[in-house]
Amino acid sequence: MKLQIGNIEIRDIRFAPLTEIRDGVLYINERELLEKTAGGDQRIASVEAFIAHPGDSLRIMPVKDVIEPRVKVSGAGGVFPGYCSGVEQVGDGVTHVLHGAAVVTTGRIVGFQEGIIDMSGPGAEYTPFSRTHNVVLKIEPAEQIDQHEHELTLRLAGLRAAAYLGEAGRAVAPDARRDYQTLPLLRQAAQFPELPKVVYVYMLQTQGLLHNTFYYGTDVGRIVPTFVYPTEVMDGAIVSGNCVSACDKNPTYVHQNSPVIHDLYDEHGKTINFLGCVITNENVTLMDKERSSNITAKLVEHLGADAVIISEEGFGNPDADLVMNCNKLERLGVKTVLITDEYAGRDGGSQSLADSTPLGDACVSAGNANQLIHLPKLDTVIGYPEVADVIAGGFDGSLHEDGSISAELQVITGATNELGFHYLSAKSL
Repeated sequence: MKLQIGNIEIRDIRFAPLTEIRDGVLYINERELLEKTAGGDQRIASVEAFIAHPGDSLRIMPVKDVIEPRVKVSGAGGVFPGYCSGVEQVGDGVTHVLHGAAVVTTGRIVGFQEGIIDMSGPGAEYTPFSRTHNVVLKIEPAEQIDQHEHELTLRLAGLRAAAYLGEAGRAVAPDARRDYQTLPLLRQAAQFPELPKVVYVYMLQTQGLLHNTFYYGTDVGRIVPTFVYPTEVMDGAIVSGNCVSACDKNPTYVHQNSPVIHDLYDEHGKTINFLGCVITNENVTLMDKERSSNITAKLVEHLGADAVIISEEGFGNPDADLVMNCNKLERLGVKTVLITDEYAGRDGGSQSLADSTPLGDACVSAGNANQLIHLPKLDTVIGYPEVADVIAGGFDGSLHEDGSISAELQVITGATNELGFHYLSAKSL
């Protein structure tokens, strides 16, 4: 599979009579955008559109998803297969990216585990989406739809909006192009025989309603671990449907731009031979965890990997899946590196993970989600500020009378993202 990504740099977004890209500006016909977002779905009561720029005194909460607009210019299928196109395998051909732009969905959310994006102030330092020019869609569902329909309705609306905006880049010459290629397994393994063969074990949140991830439109909790080409992920084959703590959920945008996949491609042919990805689920029952970790280990062994990187999504219950995958691969002689964040208490002194193993001796931390932060009042709030008191990481009294918020870091979308898609760093003491 060979995919060319063409980045069209978006430096500004404005409403205008015609949806198009000119001189790095994405102009949007607001009426068309709202129509495409609603898509005639009777489960949607209303949609409003806003624009949020880096540096604006603006807060978005609660955030459902963040999606990067892209368009499939050539090759099989289309963006977001299983939703905005058929289920043809994607990951080859040419895809144009509106780099620097994002669709952010908000409104009344099914549950409470959704996050905050601040476009300025100290909160902006923790989220990668304070640096993007955001088309914010406030979507209100019709009354008396159940939770599953509510979640699905918001998910589909955001994908439709991103696909519509992506079309503006179809005929635009990209500012930069890059090719990504993964060969069929035997040819790939033979390409750089002197280099260690590396597989990425990509754990996806799949614990039920509000904790789902989708592959070609299918709930990953319903499938066994499987091999995927990394370029499929760039074309939107993996879509977020989960509402885990905002700090460590993977919005669809993060899947589209996985830094783990990009870094592995950067090292491919230099220090490693990157064979591809194994996606696996995060389960609820012990039997399901055992089954998936067994199949994951078998797949990685069958692929002939010398080493793997394993990333987690979420915390607590998924820590057991992370440790099972680590143990079984290490016992097969496959070296493992784990990526996770920590819930180590507000003082950093508590046990970081719900499970552990002495075989997990190479671990990258994405930060402590329990750290307390203070977010000052901003001039504009898109959404519902009152959810600060019930959001994961918030507490009764988090929202102050002056509009400021005191809460744990986990309220910030992407703050401790377990693919490393954030701006935290470490320092030696």
